[in-house]
Amino acid sequence: MFCANLDDQAPLFSAEAIIDGDIKKMNLEDYRGKWVILFFYPSDFTFV
Repeated sequence: MFCANLDDQAPLFSAEAIIDGDIKKMNLEDYRGKWVILFFYPSDFTFV
């Protein structure tokens, strides 16, 4: 099991995200050198 540590870099990935109310493809690499906070809700758009 992977456990991130202080100063670990996040693996590069791309994903669909809601940006300014639209669903857009985003790449983590586009934010290199900037602070990024990721929120992940795996079941947010499902009817569970």
